Amino acid sequence: MNIFQAVILGIIQGITEFLPVSSSGHLVLFQKLFRIQEPTMFFDVVLHIGTLIPVFIIFWDKIFALVKKPFQKYSYLIIVATLPAVIVALLFSDQIENLFDSGKFLAPAFSFTGIILLYADKAANKKNDENISFGDSLAIGFMQAVAIIPGVSRSGSTISASLACGLNKNSAAKFSFILSIPAIIGAAVLQLKNVIANQNFSFSLPIIFGFIAAIFSGYLSIRFMLKLINESKLKFFSYYVFVLAFFIFVDQFFLKLFFA
Repeated sequence: MNIFQAVILGIIQGITEFLPVSSSGHLVLFQKLFRIQEPTMFFDVVLHIGTLIPVFIIFWDKIFALVKKPFQKYSYLIIVATLPAVIVALLFSDQIENLFDSGKFLAPAFSFTGIILLYADKAANKKNDENISFGDSLAIGFMQAVAIIPGVSRSGSTISASLACGLNKNSAAKFSFILSIPAIIGAAVLQLKNVIANQNFSFSLPIIFGFIAAIFSGYLSIRFMLKLINESKLKFFSYYVFVLAFFIFVDQFFLKLFFA
């Protein structure tokens, strides 16, 4: 992997981690397009860490309030919403890794993302942060667990679930992005465990440049997403993932250029 490829993958990770189009699905797709064969698990860990930094920058006031007063309802809601993904990741780690390696479910997964985004755009609800129930957080967490599948958007799934539970768009977006902190850390820790076990980690210029690209693109992505969700323009992302799913399907079953 060269510096150009690393920067492109860093930009893709930063943008798609927070836009509702699935970062994992795009990383799998572009690694196929670039025909990258060497181990990329450590690189993926570094990119995930890079995308955490803009979350802390943009939501610093909310995060600082949770750190200063950790034993509060919002903290418990985040914990409850995180549990389903943790359980799924621990129980089905081998199957998840196979999904990342093969990419064979990308087309239906992207299609699923498009469907839930069409719903999210039409939702208009009034519940704020103070009205989120533990049942709501569990439902949101279930959708985050589903989003472990490459091609299913984590932000799209959690925002759509939040809106289905009655949250207004600002509260839904905020909860989704703060929920990404334990999700990203957890994914990085699980990957890092395998990296250390396989001893396939080393810092290089491509990895450093990819890390920087993920930080800057992640920051712009969050700002862009916060604006779009209030303007009810998520449907445009649904059109994008539907088209992407179609072309992946054609390649997988007919052309076989990237998905042999």
